[in-house]
Amino acid sequence: MSVAGLKKQFYKASQLVSEKVGGAEGTKLDDDFKEMEKKVDVTSKAVTEVLARTIEYLQPNPASRAKLTMLNTVSKIRGQVKNPGYPQSEGLLGECMIRHGKELGGESNFGDALLDAGESMKRLAEVKDSLDIEVKQNFIDPLQNLCEKDLKEIQHHLKKLEGRRLDFDYKKKRQGKIPDEELRQALEKFEESKEVAETSMHNLLETDIEQVSQLSALVDAQLDYHRQAVQILDELAEKLKRRMREASSRPKREYKPKPREPLDLGEPEQSNGGFPCTTAPKIAASSSFRSSDKPIRTPSRSMPPLDQPSCKALYDFEPENDGELGFREGDVITLTNQIDENWYEGMLDGQSGFFPLSYVEVLVPLPQ
Repeated sequence: MSVAGLKKQFYKASQLVSEKVGGAEGTKLDDDFKEMEKKVDVTSKAVTEVLARTIEYLQPNPASRAKLTMLNTVSKIRGQVKNPGYPQSEGLLGECMIRHGKELGGESNFGDALLDAGESMKRLAEVKDSLDIEVKQNFIDPLQNLCEKDLKEIQHHLKKLEGRRLDFDYKKKRQGKIPDEELRQALEKFEESKEVAETSMHNLLETDIEQVSQLSALVDAQLDYHRQAVQILDELAEKLKRRMREASSRPKREYKPKPREPLDLGEPEQSNGGFPCTTAPKIAASSSFRSSDKPIRTPSRSMPPLDQPSCKALYDFEPENDGELGFREGDVITLTNQIDENWYEGMLDGQSGFFPLSYVEVLVPLPQ
């Protein structure tokens, strides 16, 4: 930084201290400017919170959101183009219904109905995925661009304006000791920054119809989703009613128990309840098994040496996505990397993948 720059920083710091501590008054901005600044601040807070709540609306499960963020991070690290999508609750319900419907079989009314409902739930999940994509493109992305570009630019202009105001007020307070030309330049820069900040705030507030258009796109996407959802559910309801009508029109099958076979109790004079006594065969002892021997334990998976980063599985973990590492309770996993505060990457029996930290106990931590 140049000498002039250092002097300017000193001037601004001195003026700020005299205002905060000494109660000195600085140059006041006009009421219109303050009102505009207040509206921009409210707009910034509204956009930020609406964005967060919209994401929660589309993806309500916080654990799934965190996992999806981690998977997307891993995909970027590995250079993968296709990222996994959010697991819609309708899709998970549909898979559950289809699995149990197949287990019950085609002869079960309930099984067939579960298959119908499961397919409809999977269609609802696809429609929900389309809603996610539509809202992201036409509502979330434009608002994020507003935050990262326009609002950020306004904050930059306001910060610059405050710095130039402090510089001008410091020099104005020392008029006579500071050259008039330097004071005049400080005033010009202050007024220039005020005009730039005022213009950027005015443009944002005057074009807020763009945010109305984006909000309209959100509502249109919701309407389209609900129309398709109603159509899918109407079709499912009709299928289930038809199955009920067909089932009620079929004659009921009566249960006919099989005839019992007569029980032969043997000779009545037997003293042991009618069954003849026979000598139980003896089992010869061998070297492979004796009553005093302990059962042979199945050897566990190979354990890595504990002089390298490793952890022990507390529970079974079944992988649900590509790249995840499955393991059983008690397995010892070699740690290779920490993805974030919730996920590790490790190796087990030559297989590499990532897994949640909550499923394991760290034995030897990764080096810091």
